[in-house]
Amino acid sequence: MRMSFLLHNAYGIGGTIRTTFNLAQALAERHEVEIVSVFRHRDEPTMGAPSGVALRHLVDLRKKSPGYDGDDPLARRPARVFPRGDGRHRQYSRLTDARIAAHLAALRADVVIGTRPGLNVHIARQAPRGVVRIGQEHLTLDSHGYRLRREIGHRYTMLDAVTTVTEADARDYRERLRLPGVRIEALPNSVPEPAAGPADPAARCVVAAGRLTRVKRYDVLVEAFAKVVAVRPDWRLRIYGSGDATGNEKDALRELIDRRGLAEHVFLMGTAQPMDREWAKGSLAAVTSERESFGMSIVEAMRCGLPVVATDCPLGPREIIEDGVDGRLVPVGDSDAFAGALLELIEDEGLRSRAGRAALAASARFDPASIARTHEELCAELVAAGAHGRSGGAVREAVHRGRSALYDAGYALRYAVADRLRGARR
Repeated sequence: MRMSFLLHNAYGIGGTIRTTFNLAQALAERHEVEIVSVFRHRDEPTMGAPSGVALRHLVDLRKKSPGYDGDDPLARRPARVFPRGDGRHRQYSRLTDARIAAHLAALRADVVIGTRPGLNVHIARQAPRGVVRIGQEHLTLDSHGYRLRREIGHRYTMLDAVTTVTEADARDYRERLRLPGVRIEALPNSVPEPAAGPADPAARCVVAAGRLTRVKRYDVLVEAFAKVVAVRPDWRLRIYGSGDATGNEKDALRELIDRRGLAEHVFLMGTAQPMDREWAKGSLAAVTSERESFGMSIVEAMRCGLPVVATDCPLGPREIIEDGVDGRLVPVGDSDAFAGALLELIEDEGLRSRAGRAALAASARFDPASIARTHEELCAELVAAGAHGRSGGAVREAVHRGRSALYDAGYALRYAVADRLRGARR
């Protein structure tokens, strides 16, 4: 099969980029695979290009490049196809509308896969009818605002399949949205086998990793670790990740670490690529998030042989961790419970070692080869069904196009009013 992924920016850093690269590389062992990046802002991908996969871009943001698109007048006009409810809308424009539309019109693939709601909308509206259209959800339905959920409910009816990273989110899509004829499948993210060897269960170090943002609740982790240090002062906590542009969360964590007298016990390590070597330096992993659409860091740690203590937050951790076997699940925001779960594993090296071995074995189900086979089976079934078998044929599509014309007219009016108001303010 010929498979084409549409990605926001393959040259940045992020979980969606990483898991798309993992999946594309695994699929490329048996299929012709390309990744089309809407934007390109640097010469080489920060996370390394996946082998065997063709990589190209639609809009060049490199100022020194002869193909620089930043001065195009269309780049200064807001997008109309890419939905405003998608959090990346401000980065999209009439230029991206035109480039994505031209790319999809010329598509020579059996399957096209979008990797965020705004791109899935483009695919639903503009991909050729004979191509299998799949929309991936890397966040959750509940994480989207009303405007985007409304757009999804209308536009996704012209997709052939929607994939989520958890079964809980797949249930939300099935029960809360009316998407007749659209397959909704839970297909988790993949994590390759780490280059570094398994972690040493005797290491007296807890490792956490992820962006320094409020939703990760590293403040809860620091408070919990203060209670750990009171009992086991020989243990250390390393937190990997960068903060937002303001640095507010990082500064707040530094202040909390100093206030709790933990400067010799808790360390903000910054970013690390690859992360597997850093996981392997610990014997426990910690995740204190308020919510996780999946939990890539949980799987990464488990693949290195670390049991994970995580909050039982929506939606991912409970579908990855088996409580009491390969890790622990504790209530969200409860630093006492989190400290207790850490200490249970810290105080018993034998238990920690058994949990680490169980984590290593359980995490094999997230290997890219296994996840790629599941995607491959879904795509093959949809390709074999043909356009009529997938979507109900030309009549259903014509009806949807008619309804879309009315839907688009309302949106066009709102856009026109918004543009006029912006002009008046200037």
